[in-house]
Amino acid sequence: MTRVLGACAVVLALLAGTWAAAPATATAGAAASPDRPAVVEVRTIGHSVKGRPIRAWRLGEPGKRRIVLISTMHGDEPHTRRILETLRDGRVIRGVDLWVMPTYNPDGLARGTRRNARGVDLNRNFPHRWKDLDGRYESGPRPASEPETRAVMRFLEEIDPRRVLSFHQPLHGIDTDTKEPGFARRLARALRLPRTRLDCGGLCHGTMTMWFNHRFDGSALTIEYGARPSRHRMTVQAPRQLLGVLGAHRTRGG
Repeated sequence: MTRVLGACAVVLALLAGTWAAAPATATAGAAASPDRPAVVEVRTIGHSVKGRPIRAWRLGEPGKRRIVLISTMHGDEPHTRRILETLRDGRVIRGVDLWVMPTYNPDGLARGTRRNARGVDLNRNFPHRWKDLDGRYESGPRPASEPETRAVMRFLEEIDPRRVLSFHQPLHGIDTDTKEPGFARRLARALRLPRTRLDCGGLCHGTMTMWFNHRFDGSALTIEYGARPSRHRMTVQAPRQLLGVLGAHRTRGG
């Protein structure tokens, strides 16, 4: 009887150890897979209105300059996410601590709409200079009302990157009216996009870049490609150009 009780105690202890270890593993983030050697960490930073995961992938070298790339904030602007997916799915990256978020608005992407599943323009839903807007730029019932917005805010507050680059379509240009106009000009040259001032026609209220630039020491800027950039430009040219201007590079090996 004593042996049986002892054996049961050992089994229970092992099970308890398994249950205790599981949450820590999940919190730490998934490691890179052989199919994606560039990835050093992946996080589900939140979920959309419809419950779709919003994921951020960490590439490069932790401890280097931390930069975040965000795409598909508007679901009807799907092409630039290929730049971020190409960086994620390619060879190992060196010289930068890079986070990529290819699909910020998964519900909008699934529906082919600018706004999220509640009809809110996520790029008008941030707290800084929020204004009650209707129609195409519907800003929501209040600042940060949407789960997607809150997820990105929490993530950027934790990561505190030096730069955030937000990819959009179809205005074809790079906003140089930002905290780092010199970097914006270099970026425009590297990506072969014209320099411009993106004032949203007077409707720039509650945008992600405005909120970030107001709240953080780092800088955020907007990159706009055209309506239909070629697949070659999105998957070959732009990723290489972007790494170059960020001072990063791919390894020659796998």
